[in-house]
Amino acid sequence: MAQTSKKMQIVFASAECAPFVKTGGLGDVAGSLPAALVRAGAEVIVMVPKYATIKDEYKAQMEHFTDFYVSLSWRNEYCGLEKLEHDGVTYMFVDNEHYFARDYPYGFFDDGERFAFFSKAITESLQHLPEGFECDILHCNDWQTALAPVFLREFYQGLPLYDRVKTVFSIHNVAFQGQFSDTVMEDILGMAHIPAAATQLRCDACSINYMLGALHYADAITTVSPTYASEIQTPEFGEGLDGVLRERSYALQGILNGIDVVGFDPATDKRIAANYTVDDRTGKAVCKAKLQEELGLEIRDDRPLMVMVTRLTRQKGMDLVMYALDRILSGGVQVAVLGTGDRDYEDGLRYFQGKYPGTMAARIEFDPALSQRMYAAADMFLMPSKFEPCGLSQIIAMRYGTLPIVRETGGLKDTVQPYNEFTGEGTGFSFSHFNGDEMGDAVFRAARLFWDNRKAWDQLVTQAMSQDFSWTRSADKYLDLYFFMHPEIERPVAVEAAAAVEEPVAAEAEPAAPVKEPAAAEEPKAEEKPADDGEVKPTAKPAAKKTTIRMTTAKKATTTKAATSKTTAAKATTTRKRTTAAAKKAVEAEAAPEVKAEATAEATTAEAKTAAKTATKTAAKKTPTKTATAKKATATKSPATKAATTKAAAKTAPKAAAKPAVKVEEAPSEPKAKAAVEAKPAAKTTTRKRATTTAKKATTKTAAPKAEAKAKDEPAVKAEPEPKDAEVKTAPKATVKTEPAKKAPVSPAAPAEEKAPTKKTSVRKATATRKRH
Repeated sequence: MAQTSKKMQIVFASAECAPFVKTGGLGDVAGSLPAALVRAGAEVIVMVPKYATIKDEYKAQMEHFTDFYVSLSWRNEYCGLEKLEHDGVTYMFVDNEHYFARDYPYGFFDDGERFAFFSKAITESLQHLPEGFECDILHCNDWQTALAPVFLREFYQGLPLYDRVKTVFSIHNVAFQGQFSDTVMEDILGMAHIPAAATQLRCDACSINYMLGALHYADAITTVSPTYASEIQTPEFGEGLDGVLRERSYALQGILNGIDVVGFDPATDKRIAANYTVDDRTGKAVCKAKLQEELGLEIRDDRPLMVMVTRLTRQKGMDLVMYALDRILSGGVQVAVLGTGDRDYEDGLRYFQGKYPGTMAARIEFDPALSQRMYAAADMFLMPSKFEPCGLSQIIAMRYGTLPIVRETGGLKDTVQPYNEFTGEGTGFSFSHFNGDEMGDAVFRAARLFWDNRKAWDQLVTQAMSQDFSWTRSADKYLDLYFFMHPEIERPVAVEAAAAVEEPVAAEAEPAAPVKEPAAAEEPKAEEKPADDGEVKPTAKPAAKKTTIRMTTAKKATTTKAATSKTTAAKATTTRKRTTAAAKKAVEAEAAPEVKAEATAEATTAEAKTAAKTATKTAAKKTPTKTATAKKATATKSPATKAATTKAAAKTAPKAAAKPAVKVEEAPSEPKAKAAVEAKPAAKTTTRKRATTTAKKATTKTAAPKAEAKAKDEPAVKAEPEPKDAEVKTAPKATVKTEPAKKAPVSPAAPAEEKAPTKKTSVRKATATRKRH
């Protein structure tokens, strides 16, 4: 049974978290994803080390929550939890000055011990959290927290509080795994005596791998993009872990990162020279001119400005940049690069800046404010990474209307749709191989579009700026995973709104036998109903639309009827394609007495068409008089015609069965008039010209009790076909669906012909009804 009052409670563990401490993309994820999960209805506690580098303004807001001791092999280390509320999220800072009171988060000789302590502190603290918070999901990120799932299963398994905890491990970059000497196994982890742990942590004869342990022990594994999830299962990208990742591929999935769309918003960003929106981008031209001036480039709006904000490393594709830069700069493209990294790349960029003054600018520094101005001012953003788990720079660039040029790898492939010159689709440009010439070609494809087709360029910029890369979308994917692991917890309505709408639809869309709900069993047909305005479906599927519309129609049909006629109305709309033996029998019984007179001569078929036309007109106007006319006509029918119509009745069964004659006569309703009107267009197209002649024939053959014919259509009376209200009503619906190709005279008023050749009966009845009106 679902626990209606229980929220999903998540502990999110990360070695860095913006805005407190950040060295890369992990900090952005930990700073944004928990807040999005909270907005979606979950309860989240983020656990981060209390580094000395955290700003004093944040330290001042922390309050001491609790403290305890953590055993780490033979050690017994102090652990304090400092609590801070920020943007609706609860942060717990793990306090131990021996390990974390340092000038930088990573890069120390004892990192193996420091983050083993952090992982053990995370698992131990699950029993020291605020009252009422019982962890359902422990979400760990990268190697610094990778031992938490190992400790939890080896040291805490079996304790009631821990049995419900499911673990998720996210790989942000598989290249950083946390490998240390195997002496750590006993001296720090205290797990050498546990064969399962010793085996699953060891990566070779003399070292252990923290990330490898998490891949073995975690209940689910995620990474930051679908393509990267596939790539790390190959030797080329797996960094030695591809084997275990293939083994656990059933538990691995890629979920794209998002960005802070409020913080990165060109309409409100105060760090850029001028604000702009997707609809009014005049401010972007101002930003470009200001940046060109700031960097010493020629101030020209007719030259594309391409920028890079990156670490200057081989992984970021700097080899390709050095190879193609001469060609790019001499071709008329301005280039600006911001970043620090390998000395060779730094020197190379300085060389090109000196060779192409006014065209090339190199800023070998770390300047977040300048990076923001570059995102806003540039026309193109170059990101030719050798591999890229997700990447945020290309997403930020699109947000600011700067078209990315990327290599098709990892998250770059998942986030940037290459421009298609034939359809105009796309959000940027891409190339496949790690090759300098391919990269150069991609740059000039973009430059040529900028020079030669500014209209297409502007459309591409609009498409790029319109993409949704918010954390809301990513958080929903993570929640799907969390609730899959804890099916006993009921998902909040806000998160489950779409699913709630889709579920019933899926059931109704099945073309099953008639159900009590009016349109629940209706057979979905492609052309049956056009898209309606009555839909309120956030994530509706094609089938869902039809079902919703049918239900609306059915409800309209039943509003004017008594409780007994509700079922018959539903049948009228749903029996279109079902011609079961049972239905035929039922109709034979009901239709035989109703359709007592049918013209046996085939010549009257044409007349039937004309009759249908006029019948539909009068049906709409004089619906109330239908019942009286029908009764009269029945009384005047000849015994000869009764026999003829009995046979035809069997074929029109599906239609007649839709509504018993007696009930229809008692309460003629709106749907009848509607149905008749629907059939009207078809009647006009098929019977207009032969109306008069056939009508005359019919007049001589059968006497007409009431000559209400219109001079234009039928001069004489049509007493032969006994129009039954039920038939007239159901007929039009079928006609809208399909026109029988083989029937000689296809009558608009006899839509039943689609199913049975003798639907002529219905048509003639419709004619007679009209006449009697």
